[in-house]
Amino acid sequence: MDKKPYIGLLISIISVSFAAIFITTILIIAPGTDPLAIAFYRLFFTALLIVPVVVIHKKTRDELLNLPRKTMLIMIVIGVILAVHFAFWITSLNYTSVASSVILVTAHPVLVAPVAHYFLKEKLSRVNIFGITISLFGVVLLVAGNYGLSSLSFDSLEGNIFAILGGIAAGLYILGGRKIRKTVSIIPYAFVVYSIGTIVLLGICLSARTPLINLKIEVYQICLLMAVVSGIFGHTLYNWSLGHVRASLASVVLLGEPLGSTILAVIIPWINQIPSKYTIIGGAIILSGIYLTARNNR
Repeated sequence: MDKKPYIGLLISIISVSFAAIFITTILIIAPGTDPLAIAFYRLFFTALLIVPVVVIHKKTRDELLNLPRKTMLIMIVIGVILAVHFAFWITSLNYTSVASSVILVTAHPVLVAPVAHYFLKEKLSRVNIFGITISLFGVVLLVAGNYGLSSLSFDSLEGNIFAILGGIAAGLYILGGRKIRKTVSIIPYAFVVYSIGTIVLLGICLSARTPLINLKIEVYQICLLMAVVSGIFGHTLYNWSLGHVRASLASVVLLGEPLGSTILAVIIPWINQIPSKYTIIGGAIILSGIYLTARNNR
């Protein structure tokens, strides 16, 4: 058995666990930084890192030039979805905790499963339905327990809503990746998707008049580091693994991200976010539900 895809999955989950830490660090050292700017530079630098490979590798260029029009259109849509994911999720970290944000954004198997059931004709087992149900209960417990129902902070609620929307986009992004990675190599796939996502985020930033220049030099440095760690070793390595492992396994492995991010947020001194009992209990219920939702899917 080839162990490389499984090692790749492990490295990718560890790498993406650092993303929320990098973003929160930026928001601490440069509190005026717009989350949309962070989203743009994360994807821009990731796409930029892939350009030399495309330029040097003739086989990659040939594959890009010969991609069927339908495949290219699907990849463009996936790029748009990725941009939406980053816009919502990174913005959520400006309003809510790392633990709440990454748990909710990783709930995409629960959110996407009903869509796949009705539109992609992927049948849901009783175990899947039970998983969806208890995960939704976990979301209610996490949000209501942390913020209360009578004195609910709009900012924190807004952050959790952004995280959930980011999770929906992430689920659609992964579903698209599973389909396309069966026929398209990782570098052409990543180059097109990341480039389209960068262009879309640039358009969003310009429309929202988001400042992209004259930011603190540390912001650019951390975004570049995030592109290397969470972009190349995280998203790109994960997308590569999608072409070599079972889809159900790939979904379940993603449950490691909220666990890793939460632990890092606790132990890193300048963040030091101790999750509340509601985040721990609600998060455990959500993750258990996600596992049951993804476990029997093929």
